[in-house]
Amino acid sequence: MERRHTALALMAAAAMLLTVACNSPENKALTKRSSSGKTCEVLVAADKAHYSDATKALLDSILLTPQDGLPQPEARFSVVNVPVSSLHNTQMFKMHRNIILCDVKAGNPDKFYIHHDQWAEPQVVVDIAASNDEQLRAMLRRHCDRIVEEIYGTEYDRMARAFYKDRNVELMARVADKYGFSLTLPQEFSWAKEDGDFLWLRKETKDFGLGVLVNVMPYRDQHQFDSVKVLDRLDTLMRREVPGSAEGSYMGTERRFDLQCRQVDFDGSPYCLETRGLWRTFGDFMGGPFVSYSLLSPDGTQVVDLIGYVYCPRFDKRDYLMQVDGICRSIKWNKGE
Repeated sequence: MERRHTALALMAAAAMLLTVACNSPENKALTKRSSSGKTCEVLVAADKAHYSDATKALLDSILLTPQDGLPQPEARFSVVNVPVSSLHNTQMFKMHRNIILCDVKAGNPDKFYIHHDQWAEPQVVVDIAASNDEQLRAMLRRHCDRIVEEIYGTEYDRMARAFYKDRNVELMARVADKYGFSLTLPQEFSWAKEDGDFLWLRKETKDFGLGVLVNVMPYRDQHQFDSVKVLDRLDTLMRREVPGSAEGSYMGTERRFDLQCRQVDFDGSPYCLETRGLWRTFGDFMGGPFVSYSLLSPDGTQVVDLIGYVYCPRFDKRDYLMQVDGICRSIKWNKGE
């Protein structure tokens, strides 16, 4: 009887992964070449006459503001500037994943456009046609949140494609079997701990450690998404399940610094609260940034906490945080939900 149950569970997990694979980034019809660019890098195509003083300062305030939730300041994006003509005449620049095109000349219609996968995939081209510098800055201010959102969207898309190409099939099947939803997990990740509805997945190297914590509970009411209750729940979970290296030490959120909580749109979920901040090991000296998503399942029956954390004392942490963020955002729900 036990063997039959195990076989049925594995068949269900395999069927779910097959459904996920059919909708995976790898199986999307690729009609263009893969885009290029480093993680969180943005190509700003703007001529020198228009990329100076007030306009550059405004773009810097949008693109180079510090990323939330990091222990040391790191800009949310890295910026490369080229002239507009270089973008149009150089194939290498057209292949970049994130492009902001600032086309300023008399007679332009003062319009803001978003183009997806114009020359490569995945790609976003923010195309601003302005008649003068004042109009360019006005549109940048008006659409700054949309610009940031679109760039992060292509970053998550690229992350999902990269992880799926090097996915840990066995680990993904175990997650699907346990929860009825999947996460796209790179080959280097391993199953660290399981306890009831809690799961700890991680990647450890000599220079850094990445981890994803998963916890599922029944949905009772909206109070489960109150920011204070979410933080208390994360602390209780980490204290119980994630010990430090020193005896009696444990992981928890760092409350001595601000934590940013906000409602966000999350694909497939009716409601999601995002939290960004720092974690620390109580009773030890480890710490780093984390991002968590507390989301309602599509059928409204479960609350799922996904916590991605980074331990990297010697190097910048922005790009590593993007990796665990991308894993959390790769969740795919069972079609039956």
